[in-house]
Amino acid sequence: MKRFLFTTLILAITTLEIQAQNYEYKVITSIESIVPIGLGRSRIISSSEEQNYEDFTSERTAENDKQNKSKRSDVKIDDFEETKLVNFYSIAGINFKNIASNDAIISSKINAMINEGWDLAFVVSGVESDAGKGDGNGIYITRFIFKKLKQQ
Repeated sequence: MKRFLFTTLILAITTLEIQAQNYEYKVITSIESIVPIGLGRSRIISSSEEQNYEDFTSERTAENDKQNKSKRSDVKIDDFEETKLVNFYSIAGINFKNIASNDAIISSKINAMINEGWDLAFVVSGVESDAGKGDGNGIYITRFIFKKLKQQ
């Protein structure tokens, strides 16, 4: 019985490992401004280019503390999709119509991705918000991480 359970466990781990290697991932980012009077910029950003992180990665150790000398211009891509969103604030404060409009556009993007065969795997968000009187700046950023099986 122990041998059967052990064999089953090894088979399950191997199957999960094989499945994990068969996925590709795509990140879509929404940036929603909370700058008053519509002065901020809100967008959905989607990369159209592939990048290999290894091209811009170095390993630092106690013995080798050389800084990564990759040029920022080499890291930046030229091809991406940019979808206009509206800002959370208008001149009168929070604009709920703008929030509903952004929700509709983001939902449309998510539905389009799903129709293209992508599955929404994770959603991660963060905030840099208004720090009080005189600040008036901030953004909400949300990363939608999609996955789908690689084409064989």
